[in-house]
Amino acid sequence: MTATISMHFVRSLFDGLPQEATLQKRWLKRAGISPFLLGSSHGRVTVEQFATLYRLLVNEYDDETPGFFARPLRGGTLKLLCLSVLEAPTLKVALHRYTLFFHILLDDFAYDYRVEGDLARIALVEKQPLNGNRVLIHELMLKLFHGIASWLIARKIPPAMMECAYAQPPHSADYLYFYPGKVAFDCPQTVLYFDRALLEEPIRQTKRHLGEFLKRAPADWFYVSFEDRLFSHRVREYLMNEYLAPQQSATANVKEVSEALNMSVRTLSRRLTVEGTHFQAVKDELRRDMAVEALTRSDEPLVSIAEGLGFEDQACFSRAFRAWTGNSPAAYRRATLMPIS
Repeated sequence: MTATISMHFVRSLFDGLPQEATLQKRWLKRAGISPFLLGSSHGRVTVEQFATLYRLLVNEYDDETPGFFARPLRGGTLKLLCLSVLEAPTLKVALHRYTLFFHILLDDFAYDYRVEGDLARIALVEKQPLNGNRVLIHELMLKLFHGIASWLIARKIPPAMMECAYAQPPHSADYLYFYPGKVAFDCPQTVLYFDRALLEEPIRQTKRHLGEFLKRAPADWFYVSFEDRLFSHRVREYLMNEYLAPQQSATANVKEVSEALNMSVRTLSRRLTVEGTHFQAVKDELRRDMAVEALTRSDEPLVSIAEGLGFEDQACFSRAFRAWTGNSPAAYRRATLMPIS
């Protein structure tokens, strides 16, 4: 899925590492990210750009959680973790091994896994103050668990509820795609809940599949497809297919989409409201993400991008893009191509 994420993830990734501006700019450039976005309050990057930067920093500092904790997780740690859980008969046993692995490895961080009623819960435990950006660490370490657990049973685990041990961040709109379901902030712990019945699922992956999984990390852990998808995901998918269809005018409105999903406009609007969004927001977020990807990964003319995304003209596209990111499309593209001195 075409997707972008907030610059929060990029900026925060440097928090536990040496704060050298020249060095940061060099890494950003190698990942295809314009350094000017560091100062942009609404800046966005593609998931692949973030994943590339993450892998570069992992290799540079020999730490698979770059600067997160007092003790680095050396190269190969994630592979050993996966190998330790692959031989488990069920997800329940695998999660026990998963939590034990981090208990042995880290002094300042751990996972707490237990069952409460019909739900299984995985909580993050801070034993000491964390070295890196606390919110980012919570976000990524929970996504690490979710990504590995889903991969092991070969199906995405739908979160029933997520509780966050921090205030609602400015980029919380991204959580609609990170953790489909209910999200609460200012909670005692960061916890992910899911159906306990999934604990009995057998492990379906083998060592033969591990290399490809590790090669895609961490990109696959962000925007995920669920069997029981949110309506906002279904709307986004329908719109994206329309934008990508050759020789088709990208002019879908809420009536057309609701009919395609076999429901009334009122029903679709109500269900999107329950998910904390609305039709125009879903449409704009998709067009923003597709625009960022086109500007950073192609030399397609601006007028062509505008037309493909259903804008009346390039001026309308430029106004919308500036509202989304704080920069014009032309400036965004120029900065991406700008050399670092």
